[in-house]
Amino acid sequence: MSLEIAGLAKAFGTVRAVDGVSLSVASGEFFTLLGPSGCGKTTLLRLVAGIYPASSGSVRLNGRDITHAPMHTRNLAMVFQSFALFPHLSVFDNVAFGLRSRGVAREEIRARVKEALALVKLEALAERFPAELSGGQQQRVALARALVVRPDLLLFDEPLSNLDARLRDEMRFEIRDLQRRIGITTVLVTHDIEEAFVMSDRMAVMRAGKIEQIGRAEEIYRSPASRFVANFVGPINELALSGIETVGGRRKALAAGSLPVWLPDGGSSGSGKATLILRPEALRVGSGEIAADNRFQAEVVDVVYLGGSSECRLKIGSLLLAAVLPSAAAQRLRPRERVTVGWDANDGVMLDAG
Repeated sequence: MSLEIAGLAKAFGTVRAVDGVSLSVASGEFFTLLGPSGCGKTTLLRLVAGIYPASSGSVRLNGRDITHAPMHTRNLAMVFQSFALFPHLSVFDNVAFGLRSRGVAREEIRARVKEALALVKLEALAERFPAELSGGQQQRVALARALVVRPDLLLFDEPLSNLDARLRDEMRFEIRDLQRRIGITTVLVTHDIEEAFVMSDRMAVMRAGKIEQIGRAEEIYRSPASRFVANFVGPINELALSGIETVGGRRKALAAGSLPVWLPDGGSSGSGKATLILRPEALRVGSGEIAADNRFQAEVVDVVYLGGSSECRLKIGSLLLAAVLPSAAAQRLRPRERVTVGWDANDGVMLDAG
């Protein structure tokens, strides 16, 4: 089932929590609303669910206008951050709750609950109560309860934020695998970048009630549409550019006022000033010559061990840069050591200044 949102807005008094959002989610797609707290992503999800009435705009599910339809007529299911399980009901009865409220026959309930519990690998725990389950098992029960009603659209509101780090990692892949197997259209709300990248087909990065960029994880990470997107989805180096010119068919500029750098092919045309965005992993660091379009002598300021990788902070004149290197390579570097640092022109992204 496809989802179409057009010009959707929601105001609480003078605050526009969602400000004219338009997007499309294809049938069977896993789509994520990603952004910091207060950006409007949860409000947008609740507008789709029918929890909040829209101030303006429309929501269509497979072509059917559901903008003002009561929540119970929309045929969707929502999994909440708190799981919202009934503590006095068994796993079986928690999953069966939605079917019983719809008046489904007893034998069909039994068959569909068994099927849903099998999907989430909890058949053996049907008679247990929520207090007897781990956090991951409770999350699976909440998921089974959502799937058992066979919704046209599945909504997740920060579903993994109450789990510990290792369990979150496991559940990301489990939910993604299950969604692919059953092919249900899914919208996830999260502020967790890794969660969004692992689980999504596409995502929308939101800020102040509006969408900043829509795309696949690689597009958003490698070709951010704004400084906000670039900075939100991962660490960046920012180089202020001036004196942009074309030399032999390629663009060149001064970074940080004095460093001549070759610029990427795309991005801002920049009549005079722009910002160059460089991901730390795009930088190459070596004790000798390195192959790169832009090469400079630098001083190692610090090396921070991060496990499989290390962050190396470097100083080129007054410019500070961060590079992420494999720890096996970084362990050879020492503070105050002179090294060569470089990057290829097309590893950067140019954005308009400001």
